[in-house]
Amino acid sequence: MAIVGLCLGSFYNVLIVRVPNGQSIVRPGSKCPKCGHALSWYENLPVLSWLALGGKCRSCKTPISPRYMVVELLTGLLFVAFWARFGIGWPLLSAMVMSIFVVPLAFIDAEQWILPFELTLPGIAAGVLVAIPQGFEAVKISALSAAIAFCAFRAVEYFGWLMFKKEAMGAGDKFLAALLCAFIGVHALPALFLLSALHGSVVGLIGLAIAGRAGPQADAPPGGEEEKPEAPPTMTWEFTQPGLSFGRRLLLIPYCIFLQPIPDEPKDVEGNEVEWKPGPTNLPFGPWLVVGALEILLLAPWLAVHVPMIGWIFAL
Repeated sequence: MAIVGLCLGSFYNVLIVRVPNGQSIVRPGSKCPKCGHALSWYENLPVLSWLALGGKCRSCKTPISPRYMVVELLTGLLFVAFWARFGIGWPLLSAMVMSIFVVPLAFIDAEQWILPFELTLPGIAAGVLVAIPQGFEAVKISALSAAIAFCAFRAVEYFGWLMFKKEAMGAGDKFLAALLCAFIGVHALPALFLLSALHGSVVGLIGLAIAGRAGPQADAPPGGEEEKPEAPPTMTWEFTQPGLSFGRRLLLIPYCIFLQPIPDEPKDVEGNEVEWKPGPTNLPFGPWLVVGALEILLLAPWLAVHVPMIGWIFAL
């Protein structure tokens, strides 16, 4: 099982590099991004090749990110943990399928602050499809879990804009939450949000204490140009408009939450979209959602017994 995980971890590295750039995950074969040297089979062995090459390209000696080895080792350990938790059976296969999507998404979001639809949408579909052999009831629960998780995170995203007039949660997080709950079930949603928020907060506070930033430093504007000040975001909240009856306000709330568009990009004072850059307190939430989901998947019985808040949530 560890060998299967190591090999799939090598494939996950391909997804992490190519999917955000819109590249094929099949062709061309693996190569050095610096000099274009095509890697031989013995340069593609999980973990061993990175160690044997000293973490450098054999041709141009450019350093190779240790992330490649970390992903391979992590996936190998995950597959061993899945096997120890579930044994041989359908839950094991379901966990392995989930990892195909969530491990690359966690690293992509950590590095690039994005959660590509090329992985989140097929991942939601896979979560529902993998339940088919367990019967119609399992398929229904998986689909409803994904829908409820999506709506819950959409509501959080919407009210974040309502209260803070800025993005409080990434637009892709609701799709990742739907993916995760399609596999682990909507009953785990409160625990998922609690664990991911807890982990993210701890890591963010440590980053602020050590480096003065929870996330990475924003890049300087190209060419030394000065950044134009952003205009305050504007949105119309229909249910808050004066003159509406109480009943109409209530009817408008679901429309505003689930159908009203939320601005994706801030605009400068001239009305032009400006690229969003993480502030000192910003941290990508996707990796912590994935960590929380894996904890629930692997440690749910232990968490239910030894963590009172989680046990109370699972008992609902």
